[in-house]
Amino acid sequence: MSRLLHLNGPPGIGKSTLARRYAAEHPGVLNCDIDVLRTLIGGWEDDFVRAGALIRPAALAMIEAYLAHGSDVVLPQMLLDRDQLARFQAAAAGVGAEYVERVLMDSPAAAVARFHRRGADDEDPWHDTVRDIVAINGGDAELLRCHRALERLLAERVDAVRIESSDGDPSATYALLLESLTQR
Repeated sequence: MSRLLHLNGPPGIGKSTLARRYAAEHPGVLNCDIDVLRTLIGGWEDDFVRAGALIRPAALAMIEAYLAHGSDVVLPQMLLDRDQLARFQAAAAGVGAEYVERVLMDSPAAAVARFHRRGADDEDPWHDTVRDIVAINGGDAELLRCHRALERLLAERVDAVRIESSDGDPSATYALLLESLTQR
């Protein structure tokens, strides 16, 4: 049975980093990073949110097609909206695949600090855009709101597994992720 591995968590917690590593170490796995896909939409820098809304149906179709052919997909994407979560779950279920949710978390203060440090030494073009969006929407208060929303979501979603994301040690977090996937 193919599997959709959804890596949820606050901005800057390491979802994309872990997804890249997971795909690299598991040949044939699709890393469906919606933030990467957004950058394929003309004008994404000017309207990041709209680019996400435009690309999400294409990402869902890609995920469904990939899962239907028996291959796994990793999805590094913060999703707080229950309807959006349900769409991704339904995409997996609709093709007979398993939906697995892992939520990467750190303390609220550490998550905010990590967000501000991210992107300093990588080439992901959307980091500056996301920083601007967060600033416009309240800065650190917005990051803390997202963190609280994820905590509430975790309390509701009995199948979601929390993984403590180690600041400064992605290999330790990756090991926890792999370990969590062997436990049922």
